[in-house]
Amino acid sequence: MLEHDAISPYAQFMDERQAHIEVVIDTKEPIELGDFVSAFTSVASQYKRFMRQKHPDLGDDSLVFVREVRPGSIIADLLPSAASLIGIMDQVLIVEQFVKFYGERLRIYFTQGGRIDDVSKSELNDFMGQISAISRSKYGRGQISSVTYEDGKRNVRASIQFNNTQANLATRQIEEHKRELDSIQSADYERVLMTFKRSDIGSANIGVRSGERVIIEEISDRDFALIYGSSLAEQRIKDQMRNTEENIYYKGFVVGVNVQTRGGKPAAYAITQVHQIIDID
Repeated sequence: MLEHDAISPYAQFMDERQAHIEVVIDTKEPIELGDFVSAFTSVASQYKRFMRQKHPDLGDDSLVFVREVRPGSIIADLLPSAASLIGIMDQVLIVEQFVKFYGERLRIYFTQGGRIDDVSKSELNDFMGQISAISRSKYGRGQISSVTYEDGKRNVRASIQFNNTQANLATRQIEEHKRELDSIQSADYERVLMTFKRSDIGSANIGVRSGERVIIEEISDRDFALIYGSSLAEQRIKDQMRNTEENIYYKGFVVGVNVQTRGGKPAAYAITQVHQIIDID
């Protein structure tokens, strides 16, 4: 039989003033249930990933409690399970470390062309879930914080904040990166040497033929139209053209490529990834 004075996990946790992760969704409009749930489950999923990578001996579970709902704002606390296994200072440092780590990775997609080299599609899905509610609210704002208590006073040790404009840009960046990962995974040739026959320092649209021509001798001794299959590949090649004094025609690019054909013969090269840039004779 349950004791009437049994204390809930949340009440016990907060009574002990343990370090935790605070997630705030601030919107002017009602939000969809799916966006509401994903904003909290996404950060919980990333915490689990973080703990598996950085502290595999401490476990990776967490509990999410919605602490406050008021007009236009929802506040939830994520309570790390590892808190019961380690000292107060260690849990403070782990929670702070997680928020900084997560914030740095998520913040990359708030800039045009931002990409994380080692990201997975599941992590990109978490990022998308984190920002969806804010991206749909014109004046929306989100915040993820590391919260501790020192001498009874609430203290925010690390925090990431983002608004509707940043969330909308990140949504586009994440969708593009997911398509790029699909392209990279389906490359016909993973590492071949490409050289330029005709180049252009101007920006190129992703996924369509540019005015540039390239040769990949491993496939054909003829030159074909260049297609940038990812913005990351376009960014790296254009940077080589614009920001170095070296002649682009004396450079070789080790690339991943999808070969587009017409009548069974090569017609264009879609570059999905640039692995290396080397000097050639």
